[in-house]
Amino acid sequence: MATSTVNENQPRGLRVGVQKFGRLLSGMIMPNIGAFIAWGLITALFIPTGWIPNEYLAVLVGPAITYLLPLLIGYTGGEMIHGKRGAVIGSIATIGVIVGSSIPMFLGAMLVGPLSAWILKQFDKAVEGKIRAGFEMLVNNFSIGIIGGLIMLGTYSGIGPAVQALTSLLSGGVQFLVNANLLPLVNIIIEPAKVLFLNNAINHGILSPIAVEESVRAGQSILYMLESNPGPGLGVLLAYMLVGRGAAKQSAPGAVVIHFLGGIHEIYFPYILMNPRLILAVIAGGVSGTFVFQLLGAGLTGPASPGSIIAYALVTPKGGYAAMIAGVVVAAVVSFLLSVFFLKTSKKQENGNIEEASAKLKDMKQAGVSDSTAAATGAAESVEEAAQHLKREEVRKIVFACDAGMGSSAMGASVLRKKMQQADVNVTVVNSAISEIPDDADIVITQKTLTDRAKSKIPAAEHISIENFLKSPEYDKLVDRLKG
Repeated sequence: MATSTVNENQPRGLRVGVQKFGRLLSGMIMPNIGAFIAWGLITALFIPTGWIPNEYLAVLVGPAITYLLPLLIGYTGGEMIHGKRGAVIGSIATIGVIVGSSIPMFLGAMLVGPLSAWILKQFDKAVEGKIRAGFEMLVNNFSIGIIGGLIMLGTYSGIGPAVQALTSLLSGGVQFLVNANLLPLVNIIIEPAKVLFLNNAINHGILSPIAVEESVRAGQSILYMLESNPGPGLGVLLAYMLVGRGAAKQSAPGAVVIHFLGGIHEIYFPYILMNPRLILAVIAGGVSGTFVFQLLGAGLTGPASPGSIIAYALVTPKGGYAAMIAGVVVAAVVSFLLSVFFLKTSKKQENGNIEEASAKLKDMKQAGVSDSTAAATGAAESVEEAAQHLKREEVRKIVFACDAGMGSSAMGASVLRKKMQQADVNVTVVNSAISEIPDDADIVITQKTLTDRAKSKIPAAEHISIENFLKSPEYDKLVDRLKG
């Protein structure tokens, strides 16, 4: 029996481990997306082929991508591992890889930022409690200076050139896919991975660093569009609007606005999980959209984050709107037609109640994570059945957490906060990334597949799992409970 339990827990541990690694990668990019967008807009506007070419202002493009963006990544990566001290030494190490290479060092910064912070963290642990009183500041400053200086020498001499070779290899692989017209096949991997909440890891942790290097050479990159294309998700939601049933049909119009205009792709994931065959629809939509993008020479000058049609419009280069719109429309149409077919041929219960159906498909989503009783348990998970029940007077802060802390968590927190205000419940409701959940959180609300990570971050809090960010019955149950 014990062996069986271990084996059953291995897929769960693997999934959580992959999500944590993905969070580390995307977590270095997501907080700095504003800087990437600023660079992308300046590039689109002022380079010789931009909307309003300006030689004087275009000078900003090179230093921003060479120094500013990698340093921000290295700083953020170091801070994630060891706070401000980690951020400082992460920046020091990043300068080494920047100077030691001739291309933008995004991958290098993502490597040496966290690594250098980890090394400093081990040193700090080793000397903790052993420093004589009055010498703390001296040791703290000189430890960063000496260790950081040695790491900078190493990154300049070895890691910088090595990462440049790796980046060239990856770029060559992408170029091979483009030349062989095979790039659309990447969506066969991307679309299912998105539904497992690896979208940020794929887009910002893997594709964006390579896309930035490509956009420096070509002025744009199609890689920005592989994961962020809003077309496939739009097709699924429109199909639910037309032929869906019950709560899924009723909530689909609002989800369309949030997904297509707001750019929060997580909103359509539960609709796919209600009817897993729809994953084929978004795969076909993604492949079709990327094929059209590649055929027409589409690309973006910077990351479209969030993946909204508005963000797409802002970072589309001059003369590229027709190709961009065509790819999004084709992806949406293909996904819509296949989704309609699958929904029409589904049993009634498969596309009726979004909450119940999503919970029953918990096993499918987790790819064998739970045992045979997980579906029934997942369907029954609610605030009344939470592992820990806090009394009404004990709840002062509710944190809605998601992978990046910017999209679905912000939306869910806004919905819950409004309900709390209408019920005259005086409780603070905030949103956060899972890795940054505040220690004073009393209740943490997450999507089901992220709850394990949230529990490992703050096990003392009460944890509530939901499926639909926009409209979950758990919100009303929680409000009723807190207003007594």
